[in-house]
Formats: sequence, structure tokens, C-alpha cells
Amino acid sequence: MTENEIVEILKQDNEEFKRLYQEHRELDTQLGDMIKKPYLTSEEEVEKKRMQKEKLLKKDRMAELVREYKKNHN
Repeated sequence: MTENEIVEILKQDNEEFKRLYQEHRELDTQLGDMIKKPYLTSEEEVEKKRMQKEKLLKKDRMAELVREYKKNHN
């Protein structure tokens, strides 16, 4: 089973994964909008860094859930 297949299964069956996936996508969109700006205020820079860290934490947790799924279904 590929990682993408596991992600699809978890998006349907695991509420925590589903929530993390959605929040990760929202942060990605917000960061994309922020990066398009020609200039960021110092407050926006701080917010951008916070969002990047939060996004990474969510990605790490999703990867952990995928690893747990692989371990339990092999």
C-alpha cells in the first residue's frame, strides 16, 4: 500500500488526521497568500513564522499517524 493510499484512508477514517490535513491545507493557502505580498510588516513576518511552525507540526503529526497505520497494518 502506498503512502498516498494510506493518507486517503486516514482522511476518511481518522478524525484527528482529517482535522490536521484540513488545517495544514488552510495554513498552506494562507502562507501562499502571504508570500505573494511584495512586503510584509514585522507583525506579518512574525505571523508567517508562527504559521510555518504550526504547519510543520501538523505535517509531523500526520506523518506519525501514517507510520502508526503502516506498523499496525503490516
